[in-house]
Amino acid sequence: MSTTPTARQLLDTMLGFLGFVFEIEEQQRDGHLVLQIYTHEADRLTGARNQTMDDLQFLLNRMLQMKDPSAPRVIVDVEHRRAMRDDALAEKMRHLAEAVRATGRPIQTDALNSYDRYVVHNVFKDDPEITTWSPTDDAKVKRITIKLRKKNP
Repeated sequence: MSTTPTARQLLDTMLGFLGFVFEIEEQQRDGHLVLQIYTHEADRLTGARNQTMDDLQFLLNRMLQMKDPSAPRVIVDVEHRRAMRDDALAEKMRHLAEAVRATGRPIQTDALNSYDRYVVHNVFKDDPEITTWSPTDDAKVKRITIKLRKKNP
């Protein structure tokens, strides 16, 4: 029997040590495990510009991948705030893509962290006209280029 803690157990321990009173619910979204946190201190746990929530997600995934490098990534959300932010980001990117379709010229996004880049790339992964590109360097934040897909002759 394995004594390796689950993602939920690790997050529970982290938040407990930080002094939060909370409940965690496991959900599935787009094939990923989402740990949805409910608390009376949602603003404090989310942080300015979602930084605290992003940091919790980063630390949790680092701990999981230390034990198992092939561990799937886990999404940490606080009262569906990440989901709402993801939806707003996806809508903004679709709007930019319409400008690319209309002009034929590529557009670059603002600098995005790795999770937000993942969201943007997924918005267009099956789009027959639009593709996305971001540099492969190790920068923490990068811009994505939204451009027309090259047509096969």
